[in-house]
Amino acid sequence: MGSRAVMTRAVGAGLRMIEALSPQAAGRLAFELWRRPLRRGKVRPSEQAVHAAARVEVVDGVVTYAWGDGTRPVLLVHGWRSRASRFAAFVERLVELGYSPVSYDAPGHGDTPGRAGTILGHERIIQRLGSRYGAFEGVIAHSMGVPFVLYALRDDKLSAERIVVISGFAEFSYLADAFCRALGLGARTNQALRRQVERKLFAGDPEIWTKFSVVPGRSELLSIHNDEDDVVDPAQAPMLLASYGPKARFRQTNGLGHRRIMVDPDVVTEAVAFVTGSDVAERLDLGA
Repeated sequence: MGSRAVMTRAVGAGLRMIEALSPQAAGRLAFELWRRPLRRGKVRPSEQAVHAAARVEVVDGVVTYAWGDGTRPVLLVHGWRSRASRFAAFVERLVELGYSPVSYDAPGHGDTPGRAGTILGHERIIQRLGSRYGAFEGVIAHSMGVPFVLYALRDDKLSAERIVVISGFAEFSYLADAFCRALGLGARTNQALRRQVERKLFAGDPEIWTKFSVVPGRSELLSIHNDEDDVVDPAQAPMLLASYGPKARFRQTNGLGHRRIMVDPDVVTEAVAFVTGSDVAERLDLGA
């Protein structure tokens, strides 16, 4: 068993003891964990060259990265406990094709200090990057980066012709449900956690679970999900497609899980082909 799994089990056991006495107290503690990724992703050896080649800037406290000559920008948005360097294989391919990838380490992730940000904070970051680098020709997002991107792109101030979402989910409430399920917490603690999120992050708005879920989109979208994803339930994929509408297409992969999907050569090829609108994308049976 890996260290991450051991830590999750230990934290879950402690919270369940508190839950037996007070679900409200367990919900408050769960919220504090919600705001703090237990581990920061480090740059892997396979990512070092791409990471070192980036032009690095700090924008309002957020560490941002850019590659290429600045033309035809493509935004890359990572997920929970991750960082921009996880897109190394995508960056290499995009630069080879003449595109300019842009990414950032989310607050509390990678090299960016602080606590994890909210979906509204990510919207502001993404809009600033759009102002800095120009209209995005495409976007690729992984895991928790998916709702951040799809919400940011609802605004007429920001658009992208093509979007690729990898291991994404449709319902914003899935965040609370998956978090509690991973820690073995019950329904009453789940509700207490949700109330904490509403009050402390969104001014008490109880509608956030609907407001931040996927809605019909205008850009062409490709959803890639793995049948053995142990982090985001594969059942979220058809829900995302149905919520986004007729401009969404789907590609299922097999045996890659939640993380290896990001380094699989076929996934990188399909994602880049779709987001760049290349001939390869036209030859793929993306509706299968």
